[in-house]
Amino acid sequence: MISSLHGVVLHATSDQVVIEVGGVGFSVAVPADVAHTARVGERLQLHTSLIVREDALSLFGFAERDELEIFGLLLGVTGVGPKSALGVLSHMTVDQIAEAVTAEDDAPFRRVSGIGPKTAKLIVLQLAGKVQAPAPTTRTGAVAPDVVDQVTAALIGLGWSEKVAAEAAAQTVGEASEAERSSVSALLRRTLALLGPAQGGGRG
Repeated sequence: MISSLHGVVLHATSDQVVIEVGGVGFSVAVPADVAHTARVGERLQLHTSLIVREDALSLFGFAERDELEIFGLLLGVTGVGPKSALGVLSHMTVDQIAEAVTAEDDAPFRRVSGIGPKTAKLIVLQLAGKVQAPAPTTRTGAVAPDVVDQVTAALIGLGWSEKVAAEAAAQTVGEASEAERSSVSALLRRTLALLGPAQGGGRG
């Protein structure tokens, strides 16, 4: 079992990276946020799952171990294959998945390509009790939640996935000045500079 890889990125597309480890290049299917941040020539560490089938060996990689654990839980849901599970993790963070399951809300899963209404309901039912929504935290730094939400919504409108948009907006807020934190346009400019040229954000 290949449980992790740490090496130099040789190639990256919207949903896959090739990592060289010990002179061998491993092709790994990854969520959109990992594919977007991967840079050729730079080192990358991934937590991986090797899916063995009669006709193929496929590697799926994630930046965080909790994403790998959710991937494994999703594979245990009837009707969810590796590509669909990866699609969920491309569009939703681990916390968003836990919140949806805890709230018994299957709508976010139905928005993922390849996940139908019945499968979405099964995800909520079969993950119940296996994931926990994060405890609410108090925001610091005088950032109005609606400002962050507006930046995230703007990025989604430009083609980025909800997951990539939310994570980028949160990162920008942490680096922004007090003045920038109260301005949607200022935060949006900073976030777009962070993300670089739009690549569709892995949507679809």
